[in-house]
Amino acid sequence: MKLKKVMDILNAEMICGEKSLDMDVKMACGCDLMSHVLAFIKHENTFLLTGLTTPQAIYIADAVNIKAICFIRGKRPMEETIQLARERDMVLLHTNFPMYESCGRLYKEGLIGCSEYECERKR
Repeated sequence: MKLKKVMDILNAEMICGEKSLDMDVKMACGCDLMSHVLAFIKHENTFLLTGLTTPQAIYIADAVNIKAICFIRGKRPMEETIQLARERDMVLLHTNFPMYESCGRLYKEGLIGCSEYECERKR
């Protein structure tokens, strides 16, 4: 799914990374525990939804090659987080939807999650 479509589904606004609207996203992960992101993300084309707006989210996303993050519940990251994302060529978005609804909207439109990605890889 193209990032532009993800933005439309979530009624999301771009914070940074405008040049990457054609990025293809293969799966999504909704998580506020960054240890879970490290444990479960196995694909570089993963879209992360989180309420964590600190630079830690960028460091963890970078460690597992996530290139696009959406902050949920109307949260906006601090400038340090945005600058770090720019340095790493990451896309940052934000939506007013909560985690559950954001993930549900994307899933309903066909963006799979971690468990389904693992099943597809084993086929």
